[in-house]
Amino acid sequence: MTTVHIRLATPADADTIAPLFDAYRQFYEQAPDLAGAKAFIAERLEREESVILLALDASQMAVGFCQLYPTFCSVEAAPIYTLYDLFVAPAARKTGAGRSLLMAAEATARTHGKVRMDLTTAHTNTTAQSLYESQGWTLDTVFRAYNKRVSA
Repeated sequence: MTTVHIRLATPADADTIAPLFDAYRQFYEQAPDLAGAKAFIAERLEREESVILLALDASQMAVGFCQLYPTFCSVEAAPIYTLYDLFVAPAARKTGAGRSLLMAAEATARTHGKVRMDLTTAHTNTTAQSLYESQGWTLDTVFRAYNKRVSA
């Protein structure tokens, strides 16, 4: 396992995170858009609409990130995080970066008074599913997720 340092991102990190975020979006079959990725990340950080954890290797190179969106669970009447994005650069996979990001996300949630974290991943992303389950995440077998595209 390689040494990985996790820290909270600031708006000054938008340029650093953007290539990772763009690669993450491409993993989910979106067209490359580095400028759009940078603008999106910068806006989330500047508006404090998300918490982004940045994974750095021993040379301080960014190798991954995790983005958490604060929201609420009406049923539990409590604040939660949605872990929407988790990405580790291909060259840094199997170094413990993903596991470190998940552990840091959990610690951040605890520090910020969240009672739970939720996430979704592609049915085909079995590597991520194995990591999540190894860290104590449980598969929801009660609720079915739906979404609907809303046009402007």
